[in-house]
Amino acid sequence: MKKTLLSTIVMCMTAVAAVAQPAGGFGGFQQQTKLETSQEWKDINYAGDDKAYHTCDIYLPKKEAKSYPVVIHIYGSAWFSNSSKGMADLGTIVKTLLDNGYAVVCPNHRSSMDAEWPAQINDIRAVIRFVRGEAKKYHFDPSFVATSGFSSGGHLSSIAATTSGLKTATIGQVKLDLEGSLGAYTNQSSTVNAACDWSGPVDLTAMDCGEHMTMGENSPEDVLLKSKLSKEPDKYIGLSAVHYVNKNNPPIIIFHGEKDNVVPGCQGKKFFELLKAAGVKTEGTFPAEGSHGGPAMYTEENLQKMVQFLNEVRNSKR
Repeated sequence: MKKTLLSTIVMCMTAVAAVAQPAGGFGGFQQQTKLETSQEWKDINYAGDDKAYHTCDIYLPKKEAKSYPVVIHIYGSAWFSNSSKGMADLGTIVKTLLDNGYAVVCPNHRSSMDAEWPAQINDIRAVIRFVRGEAKKYHFDPSFVATSGFSSGGHLSSIAATTSGLKTATIGQVKLDLEGSLGAYTNQSSTVNAACDWSGPVDLTAMDCGEHMTMGENSPEDVLLKSKLSKEPDKYIGLSAVHYVNKNNPPIIIFHGEKDNVVPGCQGKKFFELLKAAGVKTEGTFPAEGSHGGPAMYTEENLQKMVQFLNEVRNSKR
């Protein structure tokens, strides 16, 4: 299945605007549901500025507790959207996490139209620090903060994990400030305790592995990096979560469909194998009928695998 960049962007923006989709798209399968919560906060600015792309929504489980472990769940948009927190898999991933006792934070972040990489991971790290800095106010348990995300959100979740504890990176001539200095809580840690990757692009040097979309003149990662793989390969290596895999990475669980032709399934499989080889706690689920964010990905079995994995990580820390 081939699509030009223009149609890709149109599909992305359609996904952002839609209230619900029957299947797929960059935003994933959006099942309408009313979340059962004890408290909610909307449009909380995590960076201390007046930018809508630096806001987040916070959800606490219906069953009240003194504090809750936290999952930061990041929407998918091919990095094109800066305002899709309200479409962040609320009826599937977010609902399941809430029903199983996890507080969920859904942030916006700067798009590829707003800023070049690594601004997007700087935003996510600011969210992580905010969660720890505001733990008392929002009843967060700062001892367990995980990331999760779909598509480009899966990329950000994964790279937040594989670069956890790493403030800068140098790849050839490319120097990256991964940490950034956003927000009031720069004294807080931006490390994560676990991560969930739902269909994320994790090796941006190999997006043509397996069945894949043909993007035309510019791919989403080209737009994000303002470059081309053939021209500046080091930038694409630095954007890739797989580049940072090492034995110190936190546990990471991966879900990637065999029939994903947007982000090919070989991306998730490569990530899984590299994590295993490095000795990182990991699990990989690759549904035979799974498309990019389609219903076959968000089965009850897969959603419960996510919860069980996070629970196991938490229990191992006690």
